Order: sequence, then structure tokens, then C-alpha cells
Amino acid sequence: MDNGKINLTYDGRVSLSFQLAIPHAPDKVWKVITQREYLDAWFPADVDFDLTPGADLLFKVTPEQVERFGLPADHVTRGTVISVHPHRILEFLWDADTLHWELAPDGTGGCWLTLTHTMEDEESAYAHAAGWHAGLEVVAAQLDGREVDWSPWDRADELSPQYRKSA
Repeated sequence: MDNGKINLTYDGRVSLSFQLAIPHAPDKVWKVITQREYLDAWFPADVDFDLTPGADLLFKVTPEQVERFGLPADHVTRGTVISVHPHRILEFLWDADTLHWELAPDGTGGCWLTLTHTMEDEESAYAHAAGWHAGLEVVAAQLDGREVDWSPWDRADELSPQYRKSA
């Protein structure tokens, strides 16, 4: 998988984006990026998506985040669903960040999966990059039917040197 790309946006924010060629149909990929049974293995929070524009979202910390980062077990952040076009687009706010997921058919039965995470500052982009990269590796494994016998948290630690800002 290629590394994510970090860019400045027109409004002074920063976007982190990943694009993957996925040899699976958009409807199958949609399930993995929206359904709880798959999200629990890779998404960096405990969330149930209500796929209704305007719906409120609660992002709860996972037990792994409590253990690794010392976050309080009752810590939650909030968000709102912005846009849902099933099997194509999911966009939501997570606090002040915007996450935009897009699936585009590739003409061969597979699709392109693009994740764009837009946030306030560049340091946050570098901090999130390895985690999303590791999570997307789990998504690919789930889609391919491969066993996920590694920790995405440990994998993010391994990937983090690739996402350090150059001086």
C-alpha cells in the first residue's frame, strides 16, 4: 500500500489522503467501512454509524486506547454525518475533523477506495497517518478474507517513522 499524502487545503487546513485499488465491488467495501462487525477490527474508536445525514455520532475510546494512551474509559468525542451515498460516499465530522470516504468503480469489478481526513494542522496529519495506514491494511485483509493476526496499533507503531515530518 502506498503511503498517505499530506497537503494543505484551500482554506488553510491540512488533508491526509490515501487511495487504494481494491479488487472488490463497492458494495462489499461499503460494508467493511460502515458495519460494526468489521469496524471493531480497525477503526480507531468504538462507533456505530447511523447512515443518515445529520445524525449525531459518538466516538468512544477502545480498551486498547485506554491501555496504550491512558485515555479515560468514559471519554467520548462527537461527530455528525454530513453525506451518505451508499456504496459511494460517506462523509462525517469527528470533532473538528472531516473524514471523507469515497468508492469509485474501476471498470473491472473492483473499485478505488479514497480516504481523505481533513484537520486543522499539519502535526495532526502526521500523528494520524500511520494509524489510518495500518487500519486500511486491515480493511484490505478483511476484504480478501485473510486472517488479521496482527495488531493495527502495533502496525501503526511500525509505520510511524515513514510519517515523520522532515525538518
